[in-house]
Amino acid sequence: MSLTRRSTLGLMAGAVFAPSIVRAETFPSKVLTLVVPYPAGGPTDAIARFVAQDLAVAFGHNVVVDNRAGASGAVGTRAVAHAQADGYTFVFGNNQTHGNNMFLLKDPGYDAVTDFAPLAGVGAFEHAFVVRNDLPAKTIPELIALAKADPGKLNYGSTGVGSGSHLAMELFMQRTGIKMTHVPFRGAAPLVQEIVAGRIDIANSTLPSVLEQINGGALRALAIASPERNPQAKNIPTLREQGVSNADADSWAAFFAPAKTPQPVLDVLSKAIIASLNKPATRDAIIKLGFTLKVRDPEAFRPYHLQEIATWKQIIADAGVKAE
Repeated sequence: MSLTRRSTLGLMAGAVFAPSIVRAETFPSKVLTLVVPYPAGGPTDAIARFVAQDLAVAFGHNVVVDNRAGASGAVGTRAVAHAQADGYTFVFGNNQTHGNNMFLLKDPGYDAVTDFAPLAGVGAFEHAFVVRNDLPAKTIPELIALAKADPGKLNYGSTGVGSGSHLAMELFMQRTGIKMTHVPFRGAAPLVQEIVAGRIDIANSTLPSVLEQINGGALRALAIASPERNPQAKNIPTLREQGVSNADADSWAAFFAPAKTPQPVLDVLSKAIIASLNKPATRDAIIKLGFTLKVRDPEAFRPYHLQEIATWKQIIADAGVKAE
């Protein structure tokens, strides 16, 4: 019996699409890798590990957290952009990796929008102005006066060129007319270590990365760079309360997979991640870090992502930061 042309084409189409269908129906069937493009020990790493633990239980397979730091988060992010699009490799990114790097790195090696499919928006890191304990400034006005007395003498640390902690401080300097020297690090953990050791004067760091040290007295907090005080740090006044009303900047975070990952696989990953973020124990653990949790599904996150890219692009322009 001979096959008709239509039947033959139908069989060929089935052969083409069958692998993705099978992958979706059996996903996951092996170990998954969650890339964190920053060193271990920081708040981004901590949140990723909370979610990885939940996913391992839900999927019945280990979820390995792979810390790939470097190039302002571009090293690990690039690796995921070019990974096999089968759902087994995904990344926990933020406004730096999936936004600012497009404008501040001459060749990040990926496109933050077209090379990725969002899985879930997680929320935002609020920034806190923290200083070494022996710095003679206990308020934001005192810090401004100290910086103006000797421009460039004070140094400030960040988690890398183009990070929220870098751009938020550049914006603050632009708004207040002060000048300090930038010292970038490859993540929050080494930055905090240097402030505690007294080798860095100040940082506009994400609150989760410094909350423990603030509470323990290892460093001193001057302000929160958000419109309202954080519930986990109610004693820290905002910038607005101290006379600086136009330098607020939060850093968002989200999970992404390679763009060409089959939609059914994306759906499985997305639903599992969102379930983890909505799990009471996981929510409590993340909120206690000082992170502002606001979970968004992919449909809600996409327009938010594009708007945030535009917002931070403007912040970069206002701060006068150039691409490297």
